[in-house]
Parts: sequence; C-alpha cells; structure tokens
Amino acid sequence: MTMSTSPALPLAVLAAALLVLPASAAARRLRALGPPRPHRPRKPSRRALVVTTCVLMGLLAGPAALVATAMVGTVLWRGFRSRAHQRSRLTATSALADGLAAFVAELKAGAHPAAAAAGAAQDAEEPAATVLAGIASTARLGGDVNTALDTMSRTRPELTAALGPLARAWRLSDHHGVPLADVLDAVRRDLERRVAFAGQVTARMAGPRASAAVLAGLPVFGIVLGEVSGTGPLHVLTSTAVGQVLLVLGAALICAGLLWSTRLTTQAVGS
Repeated sequence: MTMSTSPALPLAVLAAALLVLPASAAARRLRALGPPRPHRPRKPSRRALVVTTCVLMGLLAGPAALVATAMVGTVLWRGFRSRAHQRSRLTATSALADGLAAFVAELKAGAHPAAAAAGAAQDAEEPAATVLAGIASTARLGGDVNTALDTMSRTRPELTAALGPLARAWRLSDHHGVPLADVLDAVRRDLERRVAFAGQVTARMAGPRASAAVLAGLPVFGIVLGEVSGTGPLHVLTSTAVGQVLLVLGAALICAGLLWSTRLTTQAVGS
C-alpha cells in the first residue's frame, strides 16, 4: 500500500508515543518529596488525543487525511488554549479585585500598608494571595513595590493586565502623596468593571461562536450525507490524487474560517 511508505506516518507514530509515555523515575521522586496529593484518575490529554486521531486518520485514509486532521486539530487546540487562558485571566483578575477590597478596608482602618497587605493576603484566593504577600514583604523591608509588581506581572501572564494599573496607582501615591486607599479603591472598581464587561461580552459571543462551529462542521456533514446517498465522497477524497488535494484544501479553508471567527470573538471580548 502507498500509505505505509509515507515518511510522515512514522514521525506521527513517534510523536504519539512520546506524548503518552509515563513520567520518568526522576520526576516521580521529585513529586514524592512534596506534600502528598489526593489520588485522581489520570485523564488523557487533549494533545495526545489529537495526535492519536491524526495517526489513525493517516493510517486509514492516507497522508492527505493526516495533514488535514493535523491542521484542523492544531487550530482547535489553539482555540482551547486561548479560551483557557482567557478564563484564567478573568478568574485571576476577579480574585485580585476581591483581595484589593480587603486591602483597602485594612488601609482605611488605619493599618500600615505592609500589615494591611499581609492581612488581606490571608483570606485572598490565588493568585491574589501571592501578589498581596509580595506587596507586604516588599513594603515591610522598605523595597520598591512598583518594581516588585512589575516583576510579578512578567512572571504571571494572567495578571499582566491587572498588575499594570496597580503598579501605576502605587507610583501615583508615592510620587504625589495621593492617599493609597483611594487609588487602590479606584483600581479595584476598574478591575471589577473589566471582569463584568468581559463576562457580558463572552455570554453574547456564545451565539456567534456556536454558528461558527456549525459552519465549520457543515463539510463533514456533507461528506456523511454523500456517503448515505451512495455517491462515495470518501472514496474520492482518500483514493484519488485530486481528492487528496481537495481534502487538504478543504481543511485549510476550514482552518482559515475557524481562525478568523476566533480572532473576531476574541477581539470583542478583549476590547
């Protein structure tokens, strides 16, 4: 068969094997040094499922199906990662807004910024607890809180958009004598409005995203309908040279449509 001579298939099989390999002994020993973790059933990762699907498609339908499945799988994987990052950013921003509310309350009660940040960090959720604890330790040692916040924004990408206004507010209080509680309260209100707006836009984008998913799945539905009616589109796509080219071209067009719709909806949420 011509499919077994394709150099892409051994590489895909090797990639799938590397993805599903168990953890090394050194990694298990390092995890054993930490606190015990509750046992959770291991779920197959999406990346392993995508690679396995690509390998199966290449074995069953030829190299063009492997390329087409890899293209669509990569686009879907990027979409999953983008939405996960967006959810993580909104969750972190919301937690930081709640932590700033407790921080402001401590400041208005007359506490020192270091003590107020430490007290707010005790009840805050992650990653706000880490941010407030860093502010407390830096202020207690007389360090530059602005620099500490800039460093944290580089190490925590999900908090970059939120720590920027916080650092500017702290700098404004230091340089111009504006009460720290007032500027931090303004930052808190701004973060809460951002989270609320992003949630509203995300809910409104559910319809367009569903429409884009339906449109992307229409070619697959057309192939299934053709098979049911007896025209045999799968045979053409997998057994002829023209069909192989059309399969890759169709997958490229589907990927372009998915990327374009994702770009539009992501810009709407991030605006």
